Amino acid sequence: MKFISAIVYFSLLFSAGLFSSRLFAVAEPVWGSAQSVNTQYSPSKVVYDVKSGDTKDMSAMLSRLGLLYKLQGSDMLDSSIVVVIHGDAIPFFAINRLSRHKNLMYRAHSLTVGSSIEFRMCSAAAKLLNYEAQDIHGFVKMVPMADAEIVRLQHDGYAYMH
Repeated sequence: MKFISAIVYFSLLFSAGLFSSRLFAVAEPVWGSAQSVNTQYSPSKVVYDVKSGDTKDMSAMLSRLGLLYKLQGSDMLDSSIVVVIHGDAIPFFAINRLSRHKNLMYRAHSLTVGSSIEFRMCSAAAKLLNYEAQDIHGFVKMVPMADAEIVRLQHDGYAYMH
């Protein structure tokens, strides 16, 4: 039994030695390095489906949609980005929560100034959380239902982003 245990032990050490030497070896990458592609993006229509109540998720989404708008040429006539807010994301946009989410809301509002970026909120979901239109920041438009709005926008040619 001790003999078998010793064989297993040395086999593991040997395997680990081979494996770890590969991990720490400095060699040319087998596939080379990634190449940058300079792509020109044309204006498009996009709908973002936003329901996360996580601050990091909201911050990342605001950054992505700002970059998307910029990469599309910031074209107010031919591009359109609509953010449909529902679920746990609703409280971010509540007036009574501005002190908690001030930075995010200033960023969100700034994206709407002089651009074709819009924020729309599900009125039905807001009511379930005891919010009415007067409780939500003025740069947000209230729509009857998030799902219906997303479907309508997709029928109008908007690409869906989650």
